[in-house]
Amino acid sequence: MNKKTNCSPSFGAISRRSFSAGLLGLATSALIPSTGAAQGAGGSAAAQKIADHFSSVKTMMGEFVQFGPRGEQTGGKFFIERPGKLRFNFEDPSPIRVIADGKNVVIGNMKLKTWDLYPLSKTPLSLLLAERIDLSNETVRGVREEPDLTTIVLGNRTIFGDSTITMMFDSKTYELRQWTITDAQNKDTSVMIYNVKNGVGFEERVFRIPYDEVRKL
Repeated sequence: MNKKTNCSPSFGAISRRSFSAGLLGLATSALIPSTGAAQGAGGSAAAQKIADHFSSVKTMMGEFVQFGPRGEQTGGKFFIERPGKLRFNFEDPSPIRVIADGKNVVIGNMKLKTWDLYPLSKTPLSLLLAERIDLSNETVRGVREEPDLTTIVLGNRTIFGDSTITMMFDSKTYELRQWTITDAQNKDTSVMIYNVKNGVGFEERVFRIPYDEVRKL
């Protein structure tokens, strides 16, 4: 059932390596502030408050710009429903769709009719889409607090090796601004989000994976 087919780069597709880097995510060193209070796993009560706020947002949608590990840039619209559901529609000319339905994640090339399917729990996306981010959890690799930005780094073992996701929040509004996922080869994929709306209702079909098409391959 798991079909893994490379998507054509001529259409702005995401390679498996980019997906293992996170699909979604400038190098981590450029994203993490170089000054301020750096903390290890656990962070502070203030950081946990930000994490709790993010976890409390059950649905959100907006626009994104993604920067790949080779500097490639694409954009589009995203939809998230916690826990475990996500959809990324890349803008033309990219034919790519990324869908997570709570159990699996697929990358679909609408032009080539190809699909890559992965268990959600075995990808870095499971950290972003979790029911709650607990900063006392062993997945927390570090917390950095700045007057304007709070950075939380989470990591886990995935089917792609050891991966981390670095999430950056506005310290005042608690809103998520961007995230970077770093793969086992230390390659980064970053996503900046904007025009975000929270508390949006979605139709079930938004996060529906076309398993019949996946199985036909």
